[in-house]
Amino acid sequence: MSDIFFNNTYSPLTSSELIEQEKSMMDQKRFDHCVRVSHTARKLAQLNHYDEDKAALAGFIHDYAKQISPTEFREAIKTQGFDQELLNWSPAIWHGVVGTYFIKRDLKITDEEILTAVSRHTTGDTKMTTLDKIVFMADYIEPGRIFTGVDEARQVTYENLDNGVGYQLAHTLEHLINRRSKIYPRTFDSYNVWSIKK
Repeated sequence: MSDIFFNNTYSPLTSSELIEQEKSMMDQKRFDHCVRVSHTARKLAQLNHYDEDKAALAGFIHDYAKQISPTEFREAIKTQGFDQELLNWSPAIWHGVVGTYFIKRDLKITDEEILTAVSRHTTGDTKMTTLDKIVFMADYIEPGRIFTGVDEARQVTYENLDNGVGYQLAHTLEHLINRRSKIYPRTFDSYNVWSIKK
C-alpha cells in the first residue's frame, strides 16, 4: 500500500481502511490497474491545476464495482432509483453508472463531483467537469494500457485534456463499431460534443 497516497477527506473511513475495502472487492490485476489510474489522475490534475488528492482518490475508486456480480447490479438498478433502461445494458456500463451506489454504501463517499466522475468514466458525457475528464482519460492512458494508438492518446491528453477526451471517444466508437457492438447513447452524444479539437 506504500505506493498509494491520497489525502482522504471524503470518507469517514481512513485511507488504509478504504484501500483494504477496495482490495477486498477485486483481484490483484484490477487493483493494480486502479493504483495506476490513481497515479495518472494525479499527474493529469497537476497539469490541469486541479486538486491532486481528490483526483487521485477518484481515480483509485473508479472501478470499485467492476467485479460485482450482474445479479447484484440488477438488484441495485431495480431497488435504488436508477433508470430501469439500464437493465438492457451490461456490467461494462453498470460498473460506472451503478457503481456509485456501491461506493456510497461501502466507502461512505458522498461527494457528488467524485461520484459523477465515476459514473461518467465508462461513457463520457456531453458536459464534463475537469475531474470527469481526468478520471475518464487516466483510465484510458494509464501505463498498463497496451493498444494501438495509446502513445498518441497519451501525448494528446497531456497536451490538451479536452482533445484527449475527443480522441478516446472517437477511437472507442471505432472499436465498438468494428466489433458490431451495441453503443450506449450517451457515448454517441458525447462524441458529437468532444470530437472537435480545441
